[in-house]
Amino acid sequence: MSTVTAVPFVPGLVRGHDHLETTSRGLRPHRLPEDVTTRFPDPQLLSMQAQPSGVRVAMTTTAGVVELVTHPTRTAYRGLSRPRGQVDLVVDGALVASDGLTGGDTVLVDLATRSTQTSAGEAHVSRFEGLPAGEKRVELWLPHNEVVDLVELRADAPVAPVEPVGPRWLHHGSSISQGSNATSPARTWPSIVARGAGVELRNLGLGGSALVDPFMARVMRDTPADLVSVALGINVVNGDVMRLRSFVPAVHGFLDTIRDGHPTTPLVLVTPIHCGIHEDTSGPGAFDVERLQRGEVGFVATGPVGGDELGRLTLRRVREALAEVVTRRDDPHLHLLDGLSLYGEQDETEHPLPDTLHPDTQTHEVIATRFAERVFGEGGPFAGGR
Repeated sequence: MSTVTAVPFVPGLVRGHDHLETTSRGLRPHRLPEDVTTRFPDPQLLSMQAQPSGVRVAMTTTAGVVELVTHPTRTAYRGLSRPRGQVDLVVDGALVASDGLTGGDTVLVDLATRSTQTSAGEAHVSRFEGLPAGEKRVELWLPHNEVVDLVELRADAPVAPVEPVGPRWLHHGSSISQGSNATSPARTWPSIVARGAGVELRNLGLGGSALVDPFMARVMRDTPADLVSVALGINVVNGDVMRLRSFVPAVHGFLDTIRDGHPTTPLVLVTPIHCGIHEDTSGPGAFDVERLQRGEVGFVATGPVGGDELGRLTLRRVREALAEVVTRRDDPHLHLLDGLSLYGEQDETEHPLPDTLHPDTQTHEVIATRFAERVFGEGGPFAGGR
């Protein structure tokens, strides 16, 4: 067995995050700035931004063996079985191996009582052997669905941080952008697109939190980027947080703020993909009680059918509103992407959403392929930035 030695987490070795918090166990990546989470400590937002979707340890090395020691913290639900997070090994852009997390801390939530119980566990070692000979770019993609503290990096040869491989792509969206229901972090649709297009991903996909928040627009305004995309709509509907009258000016204001920092950067506004429960029925969304009783996760819409009463929003109405927003703005660098071209009603038969809301791994790949073709492909809004 090859002897590995510890490698310090020098600046530039961890990519795709905002900052690293020093904890009692190691370094915890966060995807949002501290001033945001301090001013608005919403539990959902705090949890999602600390799950490092799109964050990776990136290095050049001749090593044949690398190890990453992490201390995970996962949220589990009593009576439900949920897959653990993974650490993915990517070598020169290709996904080579995945390692499922074990141990770590568990926050057990009882959905019936809303009570929580925390139990502590041991750190996890992800060991990858038999890496190709010679110098190569090695990336360890961190789990998109569990919080991790980076305890130690080890290798059997020196490593060095890598320079960005291409243009910087900044993306914001919901849990679908964060990667919900994908089996591993390099197989979420933004990760697939970024690796295929050769761009440097900063993923601000945040489960349940793509709510046209002004602070998110400011974060995007202040984040260096060559390409920007925003997927809005599903969380606004399933959270039932806005009516049409407030949604439209909020989107305009969101785009105005981004443009304050990126006045001519290619900007793609993505409308919602197809989601049958909310196409013509407004929110709020809720857990499907019958499926929960069977130990399954599923969602239902609880609002009125039609959704137009008092300006209630459905996905169909959101798509119309976003299209009108783009039409009314004098912005030659703003582009609309119809989410139905990424996943439409016709896809339900072959690629059903397992919980009626989130795509599985295969469907993430479908969405990634279509997004890459329409946005990064010839004639697409990001084609010149590759």
